[in-house]
Amino acid sequence: MGIKKNILIEISNQYGLPVYIYDEDKIIEQFQKLENAFSEIENLKINYAIKALSNINILKIIKKIGGDVDAVSIEEVKIALYVGFKPDQIFFTPSGVDLGEIEEAFKYGVQINIDNFRALKKISNKFQGVSIGIRINPNIYAGGNSKISVGHSESKFGITIDEISKIKKIINNKDLSINGIHMHTGSDIENINLYLKACEVLFNIAESFKNIKFLDFGSGFKVKYSENDFETDITELGKNLSSKFNKFISDKKNKISFHIEPGKFLVSEAGVFLTKVNYVNPRKNKNFLHVNSGLNHFIRPMFYGSQHSIVNITSKIKDKENYSVVGYVCETDTFAENVSLNKTSEGDILCFKNAGAYCFSMSSNYNSRLKPAEVLISKGKIKLIRKRERFEDLLKNQL
Repeated sequence: MGIKKNILIEISNQYGLPVYIYDEDKIIEQFQKLENAFSEIENLKINYAIKALSNINILKIIKKIGGDVDAVSIEEVKIALYVGFKPDQIFFTPSGVDLGEIEEAFKYGVQINIDNFRALKKISNKFQGVSIGIRINPNIYAGGNSKISVGHSESKFGITIDEISKIKKIINNKDLSINGIHMHTGSDIENINLYLKACEVLFNIAESFKNIKFLDFGSGFKVKYSENDFETDITELGKNLSSKFNKFISDKKNKISFHIEPGKFLVSEAGVFLTKVNYVNPRKNKNFLHVNSGLNHFIRPMFYGSQHSIVNITSKIKDKENYSVVGYVCETDTFAENVSLNKTSEGDILCFKNAGAYCFSMSSNYNSRLKPAEVLISKGKIKLIRKRERFEDLLKNQL
């Protein structure tokens, strides 16, 4: 479980249900795994993907342990600056945003990576003497499913390989330089060889640009969602990619840093989500558990088809039964079908694992529901890091 059941129950009593809970120690442990896996690289930068979990207290942990950040919106850039990250610690890689957002990012002095050729062309016409990174599309399908695979030819992300020659023409004709090459193949990487193949594409493209200061290999490293689940062999991947990178830079005069940008890998297993069973509703072919939450709080199973382990943390009955866990939103919001749980009663508390990444950050007020509280366990202490919303919060910006 990670966090002890009695602590989870204590938090639910203190802050109510539903609630998100995060374990600082687990975040630090995952960060250190990456540092150890890529220890052969001299100039390693681990840029936390803010979109995974953007609470400022989580960002403070990342800052404290030596991480930088990856932002995908100007708001995430501002959050990072607010927390205290310096501009050179913030890497801004938006997707198809308005030029005004990029202009604002230039003013803040952060590193900007552009992911489409049209945007780069507009930038070259408007901004003089700037250095910018480019996000390439390696045309390799390496994610867990179609929704989280973003490095293939049909994806909206990245500058295609056949557009590289056009970029070179822009550089020759404009006062613009490319200082970094970025890629991201997708999430839940299972096949290390496919990922390394995409890295080779990045190396080959980087040879075309003489003023490169960094190479960004994205992330998408898979973590376990159940005891028998597969996970990316980060040690083996680190060994192979470090060797390739060190070989690449061996004949380069300028110093090139190595970047990865994990989000899920750092915070997924650090988080759990607790919710209460409102009703046990037996039917002929299945038993429904209706809980006091829905896709408004926890959309990943409906959006991505992700399968989060669920545990009943209050039932003392050891006998198991199969249940379909469903939400209270007026949609088909099924968290799990036919999941085996200790015999469950109304009022029992269910714990959803792997709730640290893309869970609260993707929550909404759909059905005019309120967002839950967030709690951090830090050095054995329970800290409230986001208040539960109130009804007044739904109305405060309406005129």
